[in-house]
Amino acid sequence: MEDKLSHIILFDGVCNLCSSSVQFIIKQDKSSKFRFASIQSEFGQSQLLKFKINNTTMDSFVYIKEGIAFIKSTAGLKVLRDIGGLWRIIYLLIVFPKPLRDWVYDRIAKNRYHMFGKNESCMVPTPELKSRFLS
Repeated sequence: MEDKLSHIILFDGVCNLCSSSVQFIIKQDKSSKFRFASIQSEFGQSQLLKFKINNTTMDSFVYIKEGIAFIKSTAGLKVLRDIGGLWRIIYLLIVFPKPLRDWVYDRIAKNRYHMFGKNESCMVPTPELKSRFLS
């Protein structure tokens, strides 16, 4: 049996793109292996500290898999690979140099509020999904 904290996604809880991404992952995650926490939460902040990720310039979501933290394009590609199915094909983009992948990622991240909007508060999970969110 897989550890419930072996696949953690930290996301910007007020970002519409990030919240939509979490909804997408939940829908695709048939085995319910992913757990989620907003970067703004106490748990999210503790994980940023633990992995020495600068939270003042954090324009990324974080994927913590089996005790290793991944950010930016690498995090996104690894999540898609771990979702499985046809989504694994997108992981092939990992062959592109990380600086190039992260440059594209950074352009989207920097403009995410302008392009996709922003909520006044963090996403609140439904009662059915509450057990998959860490606080």
